[in-house]
Amino acid sequence: MIIEATPPVSAARNARWHRPLLAVSAAMAVLVLVCAAGLVFDDRQSVNVPVWLKPLKFSISVGIYCATLAWLLTFQRKARRTAWWLGTIVAGALAVEMALIVFQIGIRGRQLHFNQQTPFDVNLGIVMGQTIYVLWAAALGIAILALFQPQTDKALKWAIRLGLLIMIAGLALGILMVIPTPEQLAAAQPGQKLPIAGAHSVGVPDGGPGIPGLTWSTVGGDLRIPHFIGMHAMQVIPFLALFLVRVRRLTAAARTRVVLVASASYAGLIALVTWQALRAEPLLRPTLPTYVAGTALIALTALGVLLAAKDYDRPRGWVLDRR
Repeated sequence: MIIEATPPVSAARNARWHRPLLAVSAAMAVLVLVCAAGLVFDDRQSVNVPVWLKPLKFSISVGIYCATLAWLLTFQRKARRTAWWLGTIVAGALAVEMALIVFQIGIRGRQLHFNQQTPFDVNLGIVMGQTIYVLWAAALGIAILALFQPQTDKALKWAIRLGLLIMIAGLALGILMVIPTPEQLAAAQPGQKLPIAGAHSVGVPDGGPGIPGLTWSTVGGDLRIPHFIGMHAMQVIPFLALFLVRVRRLTAAARTRVVLVASASYAGLIALVTWQALRAEPLLRPTLPTYVAGTALIALTALGVLLAAKDYDRPRGWVLDRR
């Protein structure tokens, strides 16, 4: 059987990348340098971490996110104008979000998320929340459009669809962080507003010991982990589909099956780390139930990939293209 000679990316070669998203991505590259300088020259801290660390992490993540989405939009064949406007809304929402993060955390040195200490902090939080809702709705619209896009390569088509849908779910998991914790509710005074409502960590206060650089809690659960993993499904799964093109003698049908298995496994990983975080369990210190569930997920994924990659039309199987 002959594998398609035309790479799946060829369909997008003549399409323009989304310029507003590329502009935001380029701005994030500059902001990375600004935040790195801030880490060196500004010793202020917020919630026990340097004030410029969070803007740095967000600028890297947003830059990658915008560049990837600008590329994915080149595969649009239907409703291109609608997709362009949705991408522009995403770019604008992320630009506003980053401006708020830099202003409140980097410049003012105050907590942005969950902060209700002053009316100004509350208003910034409201703007941030509304911006995130707009971002999520626009991204959902792009994911829905992707469901109806024709694509000659089925593996890439499903990778784009499922990557975007899983990303939407990952974004939605952020809602878990804005729910006041039991400790916050217990400490609340009757009739008074909570100064801090919501948290990244579960079972421990925010700002405790964390993984260096990432700051994910090493003593309790952390809801940023499933949020982060889910957000970047839109890179991991489509890039996997592109890598599989390099696997010589792996048929189009087999590549599609592998993408479907990998997507299911990725969704399972998000479910696993969400379950782990909600049980106030650190990522790097899993308990026996997490070990068992993780081992089962790895085993099922390995079995699924082996069965999916099997060339049912050619008994000798498949080998890697080492060119």
